[in-house]
Amino acid sequence: MSDQEYVIRTVVVDDEEPGRRILCEYLAEHPEIEVIAECANGFEAVKAVSELRPDLVFLDIRMPKLDGFDVVELLGDECPAVVFVTAYDEYALKAFEVHAIDYLLKPFTAERLSEALRRIRPELQAPRPVPATDLAEAARPGSDRLERILVRDGSRIHIIAVDRLDYVEARDDYVALASGGETFRKQQTLSQLEAALPPGRFVRIHRSYLLNVDCLARLELYAKDSRVAILRDGTRLPVSRSGYRRLRALL
Repeated sequence: MSDQEYVIRTVVVDDEEPGRRILCEYLAEHPEIEVIAECANGFEAVKAVSELRPDLVFLDIRMPKLDGFDVVELLGDECPAVVFVTAYDEYALKAFEVHAIDYLLKPFTAERLSEALRRIRPELQAPRPVPATDLAEAARPGSDRLERILVRDGSRIHIIAVDRLDYVEARDDYVALASGGETFRKQQTLSQLEAALPPGRFVRIHRSYLLNVDCLARLELYAKDSRVAILRDGTRLPVSRSGYRRLRALL
C-alpha cells in the first residue's frame, strides 16, 4: 500500500468541544488520518473504540467520571495505539507506563502534532505491548490506593466505590466483586486487587477471599482450627488459620 493509500482510522476524545475542534482541524491537514468518531467523555470513548476498532485514539486524561486511564483499563486488549492529550504534565510518566505513543501537552501547535504523527505510523506497524492496566500499577498521581473499581459488562460500565465493596472472591481467571447484594465479574487476580486496596480495611481471610472488615458482623468456630466469617447481610465466608491471624491483628 502506498503512503497516499495508507489510512489511520482515528478517534478523538476530549470533554471540551473547543479541544476536539482544534485537534480535528490540525488532523485534517494530514490526509493519512481519518477521524471516524469524536467523543465527549470516557463512556462514549469505550463504546466507540469497542464498536469501530480504530487504529489510533487521541485521548484526553482529565474527564468527569471516567478519565483517560480508566478508558485504557476498561478497553484492555482492545485498546488501540494511544496519544494522550492533556493540559497537565504530571501524568506524563503514567502515560508512558501504559505504552502511549506520545503525550501532547495543551496548548500544542500544529507542528508538535505533526511530530507525533511522524512517530505513529512505524509504531502502528510494529507489535505493540498490551496496555499496563493492572490495578496495582494504576494509582493516579497524588493517590496511593484505589478508591473505585471499574467493571465493563458488554456496553455497560459499573463504577464500584471501594467503600461499598463487601468482599472479593477468586474464581478461575477472574474475581467476583460483591457489593450491595450484587456480584460483578472482572478479569483481575485477587493478589493484584489486594495490593491496590487499603490494607487497613481489606484483609485476605482465605486464599480465595478478600474481606472488607467493616462488613464483618462476627466470627464463628466452624471446626477445629477452622472458622467462618458472618457478614452483616448474613453471607458466610471461610476463614483460614492464616486469615484468622490477619483478622485478629486488625480487630
